[in-house]
Amino acid sequence: MTLRLVLLGPPGVGKGTQGRRLATEHGWPLISTGEMLREAVARRTPLGVEAQRLMDAGQLVGDDVMIGLVKERTGQSDAEAGFVLDGFPRTVPQADALDAMMGERGRTLDSAVSLTAPRDELVRRMSARRECPVCKRAYNLVSWPPKDGVHCDDHPTVELYQRADDAPETVVRRLEVYARDTAPLMEYYRRRGRLREVEGLGTMDAVYGSMIRALGL
Repeated sequence: MTLRLVLLGPPGVGKGTQGRRLATEHGWPLISTGEMLREAVARRTPLGVEAQRLMDAGQLVGDDVMIGLVKERTGQSDAEAGFVLDGFPRTVPQADALDAMMGERGRTLDSAVSLTAPRDELVRRMSARRECPVCKRAYNLVSWPPKDGVHCDDHPTVELYQRADDAPETVVRRLEVYARDTAPLMEYYRRRGRLREVEGLGTMDAVYGSMIRALGL
């Protein structure tokens, strides 16, 4: 089955987890902005070189570079039968650009899956994230805690720490940015009949099942 879709939803809602499972089970690549940047930089493509230059200068990678990277990545052979796009588009202009590049290839974006959860739940999830400073293994004090609740399972003497961007006040700001810049995409795709809304609460299996049903898979 061929399916081209984007995943929408605020930070902490579980897009990466659900997207990876969906992509793996159907043989589609999961394409994330972070992975695209790392791959383009590693391959030293012209866009990758430009992205590296901007990042080295402490600047944000702009729409033109990101759109170019998406066009480059979605044009690769493993994306012929479909893809799951996570982290792009983030704004309506990026969504317009994605539709345009699909149209140039005689293709369309099939669906936009929006995972939703109450803000309080998102703050609780993200504020509970911890990381090992040695091996970078990720934990969650709520859903995936370390064995003793404090130290890394693989490094028993090393105490886990909370990343600065997972502090509650920072999480709230990140959610505000999402609501301002990215949430309008829901209306964009709703008007085009492509939006599939899925509640991101419950077990990972339950959320995945809801997503599969919403997509008719």
